[in-house]
Amino acid sequence: MMGRLPFCWIPQNCSSQIRRRNDDIGTWSPLVRKSSCIHMRHAIIGPGGVGGLIAASLAKSGDAVTLVVRSEAIHQYPDTLELDSPFGQFRVEVDRATTVPAVDVLWIAVKATQLEQALASLGDGDSAGAFVPLLNGIDHVAMLRSRYGSGRVVPATIRVESERIAPGRILHRSPFAQLNVSSIGRALMESTLENLQRLGFTCQFVDDEQTLLWSKLVFLAPLALAMTAANKTRGEIAADVSWEQQLELCFREACAVARAEGARVDADAVISSIKNLPGNTRSSVQKDVERGNVPELDAVAGPILRAALRHGLDVPVTRRLVAEVERRAKLGGV
Repeated sequence: MMGRLPFCWIPQNCSSQIRRRNDDIGTWSPLVRKSSCIHMRHAIIGPGGVGGLIAASLAKSGDAVTLVVRSEAIHQYPDTLELDSPFGQFRVEVDRATTVPAVDVLWIAVKATQLEQALASLGDGDSAGAFVPLLNGIDHVAMLRSRYGSGRVVPATIRVESERIAPGRILHRSPFAQLNVSSIGRALMESTLENLQRLGFTCQFVDDEQTLLWSKLVFLAPLALAMTAANKTRGEIAADVSWEQQLELCFREACAVARAEGARVDADAVISSIKNLPGNTRSSVQKDVERGNVPELDAVAGPILRAALRHGLDVPVTRRLVAEVERRAKLGGV
């Protein structure tokens, strides 16, 4: 058994709800009160679009949730999270802290460029039973395991478009949220994933960690690179034959590299899967470049470029798209 055992196993329906005025939109919306009957204790480092979605969903299921934020920003965060999602609209109560309290599971949902700074709130890491990183990329897993122990770090990936539109307000844009977790976390997290599935998530445990991590990357990286380089939405890319061809070639390059790394991925299946994406889909890399923020370019494209070099594979389309994203980032998104 890994991590700490949850301290209270009880039926989920012990959470209570009350009605509370939503002054921002002038309507009544449910507020899920924290209950004394708690399944698990969770903390979230990085309560942005993804972290906020996870936090609100866990609290909705009846678990105790703490948002870990910077000391200079904690006053900006309310003691509730409001989620607007295809899965429903609701408010939940959460705790806030500047350091990680004693928890069963610590979810790390910051951007890769913010990871080192965020880990300062963790100290020696003894307060967390298990770590579940949801970062883009691959390299962070080895780094976290080297610091906190391989048995306590449970790799996971999530496919979703979700955005924090204000402190405490999360807009889940995509019609899906696909959470995949390494099977080493099954004993601790099986009930947590079951609760998330009841809300609308698609969840599964994956035995092969290489396949788990690379399956997300070969889906994410080509989309992020192409949409950011072209400054187009998914629908606009699909309508442009030249860009759609580059996107397909980038998928095939990424999958070739992933297979060389030992992952089981199918380029045709990945390419087919993007046909169901909403036309207005945009990537977080694209949004960062447009806003003048530092994009997660190394986390998204770096593993592909470095592994391609190790295996003697040529990835010309990927390199060209990376160069264009770098150019746009330097010019503030132009």
